[in-house]
Amino acid sequence: MLPVQRFYVETLGCPKNDVDSDKLIGALVADGMESTDDPSAADLVVVNTCAFIDTARKESIDTILALDEQRIEGSKLVVTGCMAERYGDELAEALPEVDSVAGFGQAFGLEPMERDGSELPHGHDAPPRKLIPVSSVPLPAFDLLNLPRPKSVAPWAYVKIAEGCDRSCGFCAIPSFRGPQRSRDVESILAEVGETEAREIVLVAQDLASYGKDRPDELGAGSIVPLVDAVAAAVDRVRLLYLYPSDLTDELIDSICASGVPYFDLSLQHVSKPLLRRMRRWGDGRRFLDRIADIREREPDAAFRSNFIVGYPGETDEDHEQLLAFVEEAQLDWCGFFSYSDEEGTHAAGLDGHVDPGLMSERLAELSEMQDDITAARRDALIGTTQTVLVDATGVGRSHREAPEIDGVIHVDPSLPVGEIVDVEIVQALGPDLVATGVDLDSLDDELVSDPADNGAWVG
Repeated sequence: MLPVQRFYVETLGCPKNDVDSDKLIGALVADGMESTDDPSAADLVVVNTCAFIDTARKESIDTILALDEQRIEGSKLVVTGCMAERYGDELAEALPEVDSVAGFGQAFGLEPMERDGSELPHGHDAPPRKLIPVSSVPLPAFDLLNLPRPKSVAPWAYVKIAEGCDRSCGFCAIPSFRGPQRSRDVESILAEVGETEAREIVLVAQDLASYGKDRPDELGAGSIVPLVDAVAAAVDRVRLLYLYPSDLTDELIDSICASGVPYFDLSLQHVSKPLLRRMRRWGDGRRFLDRIADIREREPDAAFRSNFIVGYPGETDEDHEQLLAFVEEAQLDWCGFFSYSDEEGTHAAGLDGHVDPGLMSERLAELSEMQDDITAARRDALIGTTQTVLVDATGVGRSHREAPEIDGVIHVDPSLPVGEIVDVEIVQALGPDLVATGVDLDSLDDELVSDPADNGAWVG
């Protein structure tokens, strides 16, 4: 009888990747393997990669090489996720350290495997890639989207409601390897919500508000609204990430506000109408401002986050000034600013008018400095208020204004039980973070205070 094998999973990129990793972990545990937090103690090391922008790809490569150095002799190193799907053959050739490079489901969607290196079947209709045995434990073929998942280790959990995207934004390659939108059944989503046993559910997808459009006979446009209502009825909190602005209907706004978590993560990308059209995107700054004002009129306590691309090909000084003016007027709680980078196979890569990297950096710094001040002022304005928080971990909580792993946090009394929802009084602001009563300020470790340059809590 073989000893129980252990696995380690490293996840990079967005919350959607976190969900995929949870599904992989659930499958591996169900097949008799044990999880470990120490890659040097694992028989199987998995890296779930991100390929959205150049810096994410570099981080993925660095992580793969670092884990290769840490793993034990005889273990298997598997690379999956977006980079594996998009650059599988190139990765396999460039990284001889890796035992397996396979796209979504491939590395684990194999027939029972042997350790002798015998030939393995390949998933989908993709050309053969470097797939070798990763475990003596039989691993079933499966669909990541609808796999069961383990109970959440935190009092909140991401739940992916759809895969892929039907849009053709000029800067994005994701549809080329994630495929068209594929919405899940409501029943399967609600079943997964129950499996997490979490008090807050964060719904994620590439194009969240378009949920159901790809299944007009069963679901149809607008299906996100009854889904949000159903999840809100099942858990204490439901939060939505990544809302395309054209699909932010009155009905959806009302549903989000009624859920008790009036948090609006709007995928705007820019505000200049000509530049947005070059991006193959809808909208303009005035439409966005009007919609934000409308939401604030309905719910004055609403929180807003958005992301913007700086230096998209053709971005002029006037376009940049429009974005600065928008950021100043919108007074969003949180903003992420990202330098444009060419993505192979995208519409934008073939456009003229590429912005000088130095100028791009100047524009990025100017926007980030402005948003830093706005975020600080909005956080300072909460001093003296009472906030309802979910205690995520000892001494750390979040109100409706803070999405997990993305925004700032609220430091709370360490004696408050993890997983409880409690009211706390805010007594101080520390950059993007808030401090509630019952916290010893002198004991707050510097590492607990969110770093603007670290994980996007400050400017994304």
